[in-house]
Amino acid sequence: MKLGEALADRADAVRRIEQLRTRVVASARYQEGEAPAEDAQELLTELDEVLGRLETLIRRINRTNATVPVTGVGTLTDALARRDVLRMRHAAISTAADAASGGGRGPALRQLRSELRILPALPVADLRARADELARELRELDVLIQRTNWEADLLE
Repeated sequence: MKLGEALADRADAVRRIEQLRTRVVASARYQEGEAPAEDAQELLTELDEVLGRLETLIRRINRTNATVPVTGVGTLTDALARRDVLRMRHAAISTAADAASGGGRGPALRQLRSELRILPALPVADLRARADELARELRELDVLIQRTNWEADLLE
């Protein structure tokens, strides 16, 4: 099994767990004289099985991520950490540029010459250029991670 397949299976398991949890809650109580919509105990048993499979998948994914090399980055775990930080850095720089430019409120117009002007404390154009560069790095790294996910075999 490829790492990409395992990641898709993990996402499916997480969705299935949420569905089962919702069904257990809905079936946990029922009105006297009526039967519950579903057997809550059977649902709990199935939930436990899916959780067990999820734990195994997560262990194997983590083990694989820690050992699979990614060109120019280190391991897949290193690449994932880099991607997370790039996302945070991009968001912070973009937010700073938005704030310095007036936050989308347009230019601050003065009614009278005596009114104070609001000036940016940060170089908006430089911040936007840096945000664009970070976005490019992020896209390239994401493609590299996705390629690796579909090329790497999942470890036991």
